[in-house]
Amino acid sequence: MSLKKTLLFLLLFVSFLKSTAQNFELGKVSIAELQQKVHPTDTAAVAAILFEKGRNTYEYSKENGFVMLTEVKTRIKIYKKEGYDWANKKVQYYIGDNSKETVSYSDAITYNLVGGKIEKTKLKSDGEFDEKINRYWAQKKITMPNVKEGSVIEFKYAVRSYSIGSPREWNFQTSIPVNYSEYKTYVPEYYVYNTNQKGYIFPKVTEEKKQKIVSLSSVERSGGEGMSGVTSTYVQDKLEYQETITTYIAENLPAMRDEGYINNIDNYTSTLVQELSMTKYPNQPLKSYSTDWNAVVKTIYNYDDFGPELSKTGYFEEDLKGVIAGLTTPQEKINAIFNFVKNRVKWNDYNGYSCNDGVKKAYKDKTGNIAEINLMLTAMLRYAGLTANPVLVSTRSNGVAMFPNRNAFNYVIAAVENGTDLTLLDASDAYSTPNVLPFRALNWVGRLIRKDGTSTEVDLMAKSPSNDLIAMSYTIDATGLISGKLRRQRTDYNAMIFRKKVEDIKEESYLEKLENDNDKIEVNEYSRTNEKELKLPAIETFSFVGSNLDENIGGKIYVNPMLFYTEKQNPFKQEVREYPVDYGYPFMDKYSINIQIPEGYKVETLPAATVLSMQDNLGTFKYMTNAAGNAIQISIVYQINAAIISSEYYPMLKEFYQKMIEKQNEKIILTKI
Repeated sequence: MSLKKTLLFLLLFVSFLKSTAQNFELGKVSIAELQQKVHPTDTAAVAAILFEKGRNTYEYSKENGFVMLTEVKTRIKIYKKEGYDWANKKVQYYIGDNSKETVSYSDAITYNLVGGKIEKTKLKSDGEFDEKINRYWAQKKITMPNVKEGSVIEFKYAVRSYSIGSPREWNFQTSIPVNYSEYKTYVPEYYVYNTNQKGYIFPKVTEEKKQKIVSLSSVERSGGEGMSGVTSTYVQDKLEYQETITTYIAENLPAMRDEGYINNIDNYTSTLVQELSMTKYPNQPLKSYSTDWNAVVKTIYNYDDFGPELSKTGYFEEDLKGVIAGLTTPQEKINAIFNFVKNRVKWNDYNGYSCNDGVKKAYKDKTGNIAEINLMLTAMLRYAGLTANPVLVSTRSNGVAMFPNRNAFNYVIAAVENGTDLTLLDASDAYSTPNVLPFRALNWVGRLIRKDGTSTEVDLMAKSPSNDLIAMSYTIDATGLISGKLRRQRTDYNAMIFRKKVEDIKEESYLEKLENDNDKIEVNEYSRTNEKELKLPAIETFSFVGSNLDENIGGKIYVNPMLFYTEKQNPFKQEVREYPVDYGYPFMDKYSINIQIPEGYKVETLPAATVLSMQDNLGTFKYMTNAAGNAIQISIVYQINAAIISSEYYPMLKEFYQKMIEKQNEKIILTKI
């Protein structure tokens, strides 16, 4: 871009900012906002949040005490059709018990520029929907009307909650640019919250204190019987307390975009997280809640639907005696009990560390949530004489449990301690095995809770590599047609993922996809082994024929020795990466390839042997070749030794992948003798 164009762009940007400066109230949409074609700093953005303002206040009444009210005002610019989804807003709310929440929308309007004038279209009742998600949660949605490229939409919503323990998280960032984000909290002196921030961008914070007076009125009745002679007296009272007002402001926040091998983008999004840590009511002792992890897990353990469920054993004792009869070693007992629970109780797809209906009912009904299944498992393991304890977990979709709070966790598994060894178990997944947890639970660390209330951090990530071993033998004929046989053997997580993938798919459909995904090969003699034998590797074998696997140019044959397993592009394209690279588990891919070349041909070019290594033993790539007569042998090993690689290693990792992919794409060249 020339200097002249750069200056013009900056002037236009400054002009735009001036035209919208401090205009952060609903109903004040400008012509400049409607005329804007692209976002000034992100021309690829499909939409942008022009401003979002939130207020978290506390209302008091004699009937309900303090009630928390969260109000949010939002204005969004739609740039492209791909951004139309931003004209739909949904707010989840809790419906599970006496702490039910309510949600309401207002001031929802779509603005368009028509003939140089601003046209407004208000949301009608048919654009608002209320739907139940499960027994605990529902959501209220709106779909904004008359949305086009160039539209500006705005709306307001309010959430009223009788539970003040965990205010809603405030996300300063999202997947589109945010021009202005403001969040204010008005906290009465009776409450102390732990406030934590995550992400790489931190808002500006200001704080002030004010006296708050709440007027209270009530009616006192005296005298008479029934309604006869009753005297009503209106009593005026007031509640006076100090209020702390904290304002968080962030501006010009870039869009959060997923990169390859990322766990959960929300882990790195600029976000404010709060949880009640202490109450200090007048004339009452201080009451502490979640000041640290030990306090958090102790609180959870003492919940009626957690710790007490572990002491219930009568419902399974007779059945379990038969399961463990004659077993002597801890591992034998672990395997037997683990498989018994997996086969007895099926997961109902509900997460949570609290039981819904209790372990006894789940056992009887043969279905339960995560807590019911794995607390039941823990209780059975203890009954068998093993040192078993629950481990609180935050799933990958829930984000990493960064700060001490009860909402950091949404899942629980079981752990058995045997000296320094720790065996992690999750009986909710049919294909899980000891220390091979469902992928959803592989999320950095959990918290093991012992009977005495103490807790220990537990590393959830896999330590040993999951293998993918491919043995391939094929023949190339003089026309370039390739035919061969393949045997693929998967272990641990690779095996689990494969088993789940083929569980509910017909073989015909699977083979069709296998052929289409691998350069239109024709697959025959297909078979699978150990599909249900979880202790053994999952194996598939087949023969194949392909006419698109090599090139015949000028009488020479060019072939990638890895055929359809050749990686074409580097998954790491960004120059700079802020987030860790999360593979989920360490792994090793190994290829043993035998090639028979056609009669009358010789090897003109054979890729040279190569060894690539990353520092700190993070990964290696070995490429070995040998040719003798009409036969070529190639051995390729690609290994990543860490489940998570810090972003500081990203330049090295990117270069490693680039060199590896370049080597994979080197071709064998065959020429006529």
